[in-house]
Amino acid sequence: MSEPVVLVRRGAYHDSVTLMRVSRALSELPGVTAGMVAMATELNVSILRDMGFQVPDAGPSDLVIAVRADDAGPAVEEAERLLTATAQPAGTAASEQPPLTTRSAAAREPAGLVLVSTPGEYAFFEALDAVEAGLPVMIFSDGVPVEQERRLKELAEAKDVLVMGPDCGTAVIAGAGLGFANVLSPGPVGVVAASGTGAQQVTSLLDWAGVGVSHVLGVGGRDLSAEVGGLSTRRALRMLDDDPATELIVLVSKPPSPEVARSVAELPLRTPVVRALLGVNRPDAASRSAVAGPAAANPAAADPTAPDPTAPDPTAPDLTAPDLTGAAEEVLRALGRAVPEWPAWLAEPGPRPAAKTLKGLYAGGTLSAEAALLAGTGDFVDFGDDAYTRGRAHPMIDPTLRVETLSRAVETDVVLMDVVLGHGADPDPAASLAPAIARTPATVVIALIGTRGDPQDVDRQAQAFREAGASVFASNAQAARHARSLL
Repeated sequence: MSEPVVLVRRGAYHDSVTLMRVSRALSELPGVTAGMVAMATELNVSILRDMGFQVPDAGPSDLVIAVRADDAGPAVEEAERLLTATAQPAGTAASEQPPLTTRSAAAREPAGLVLVSTPGEYAFFEALDAVEAGLPVMIFSDGVPVEQERRLKELAEAKDVLVMGPDCGTAVIAGAGLGFANVLSPGPVGVVAASGTGAQQVTSLLDWAGVGVSHVLGVGGRDLSAEVGGLSTRRALRMLDDDPATELIVLVSKPPSPEVARSVAELPLRTPVVRALLGVNRPDAASRSAVAGPAAANPAAADPTAPDPTAPDPTAPDLTAPDLTGAAEEVLRALGRAVPEWPAWLAEPGPRPAAKTLKGLYAGGTLSAEAALLAGTGDFVDFGDDAYTRGRAHPMIDPTLRVETLSRAVETDVVLMDVVLGHGADPDPAASLAPAIARTPATVVIALIGTRGDPQDVDRQAQAFREAGASVFASNAQAARHARSLL
């Protein structure tokens, strides 16, 4: 008979990705009917209790190993072995004491960039160490208070370094991907992104069109908010403007503060900028006049011979895109490249009941926001939001919540969802999502964000989802419009 065993390791921190992989390996061992290895956050303790485990008093900095098996001893030993193996850095002697702070690590060996991926309540202090040491920092952690983010970026401005994040999920520095990153070719386009999945959508589409990138600089989803004021966005734009390999810049963001978006647009740059700011309409003469003031709106009143700055330049491209796909197309046109037909793998048509409701089950916040704007209706959930990732792996890695939600869809639903490929993401998302799609009575539409260089094999993933009954699009905007058309 299976017996439950619950062990608590005080102060033994491991990141959520490691714990998810160890949990998966533990659950697949012979004789194990249930297994989970997790930090004892409130959410994880609740999940363990729902699984029937009695969890002793423990806090978020404590590790819990829970196993139900015919013989739990070997399973616990294997979990401990896997945790020890992942905790020992490659090439480090067991007797060598690792540095205990970011500052001491930077002093031991020179670094060009610091990556912070700790629980959000501790990330500020590690990032502060990096900034004070004069090093740029990428903060993968979420859950960092906005006041701390503002303070870090003000200090970074004084130190002349870039803070990427908090909640910066994607960056590509000179071809090296950090966080969730697609395999991209080198090229002339630089990206500044207050959105990880937004950057992945634009750069993946550019890759389909044969255009590569110089750098992708994530700045965190709140950077263009009124509270933060675009501090990292301005610095990142100036850095790419000074980069000789960057011929054109794309600025991607979730809906920004209008005042901050306006001030960033006024930054003097030599390099042209394509703006993909969700919720911001294309500029017209009226809006430009309102920003410039009455004299600029009617320059003839001051000087009849002066050119009208509000008049459109017929030789200049309109560089504010309506959506992320539109941004990629604006880039191609600005570079003198043809806009291709974006890939799509449509499901076989068949008899279906009339759809009445649209449900968005997204892993990417910006992709969810874009789809909601374009669909104009429906109930959209961003499973990558802090409320869903606290104490568990991001949905780009762990499909559990979306698989469970798919099981509750009904035949009159259209389900619109994203699947994001690349390094750091689920190595085979179709393995778990495609069977769930095949079982659901709903009509499923997928935005598949990835490139042909990604390790998951984008064509194989698309075909698996299509065979499960989903229609698949490389463009999230096209997927959203297709889903809306089914209602």
